[in-house]
Amino acid sequence: MRSAASPGTTTLHPTVGAIERTAIVHIPTGYRSTSPVPLVLNLHGSQSTALEQEGFSGMDATADADTFVVAYPQGAIPSGSGFEWNVSGQPLFGGGSVPAGAADDVTFLEQLVTGLEHEFCIDRNRVYATGFSGGARMVGQLGCDTSTVFAAAAPVSGLRLPEPCPSARAVPVVSFHGTADSVNPYLGNGQAYWIYSVPTAARRWAVHDRCRPTPVSSRPDAGVVLTAYGPCAAGAAVDLYAITGEGHEWPGGPHLGRAITDLLGPQTTAVDANSVMWAFFVAHPLR
Repeated sequence: MRSAASPGTTTLHPTVGAIERTAIVHIPTGYRSTSPVPLVLNLHGSQSTALEQEGFSGMDATADADTFVVAYPQGAIPSGSGFEWNVSGQPLFGGGSVPAGAADDVTFLEQLVTGLEHEFCIDRNRVYATGFSGGARMVGQLGCDTSTVFAAAAPVSGLRLPEPCPSARAVPVVSFHGTADSVNPYLGNGQAYWIYSVPTAARRWAVHDRCRPTPVSSRPDAGVVLTAYGPCAAGAAVDLYAITGEGHEWPGGPHLGRAITDLLGPQTTAVDANSVMWAFFVAHPLR
């Protein structure tokens, strides 16, 4: 039976296999259990948590304004003061190996969607995934492994194309990355999971999505360059927003204190990632 829950935020602890997991779920203002609404999974970065991602991205306000459920799942590999995701075949932040027996996060996230569809009135053709840094790389994995579940993906500061990428479906992808990102450098040459540049990652997704090979470049705002591939197969698109001078942050997210920007790099408001990705999601339901 679908929940008649009131708008607000709740924490779920689903058990997947033998492991209890955590997901914070924000139910938007205007939610009614009789009217299907979209669902967005929003994944935290490496060494972070679901609660921190809720605050870092500021997406609850967008969910309330546009009436979609947003869920913040949590990784299961302890790391620093938080957790990391099990991205297939990739090392952890800092180069360590994924522990033996680590949870299969693709399975967890797919089952989380199924559970939320049973609990809330979710439009199955409008389920989307976004995430930051390590969570963004996990979102890329979802695009390849569960493309019939997630209609579109929006990696922030972590665009990669997993190899292999078994999806036969062209997955719409919109991505955001600061050119002053020192954690996942825009031009690549970073950690073991971060060898090639962000424009190369966008181009690889464009090839996968069978887009026209030559992108169109534009400047939607001062300090922002949009590289857009299209048309692509089945109405897909691959859009990359490069934000000049921004560090390893969520573009347009809540203001961060000096201690955080000293660590992650400058923060700008040149583009509001939440509103841009939501418009992209609206334009790309599951086909």
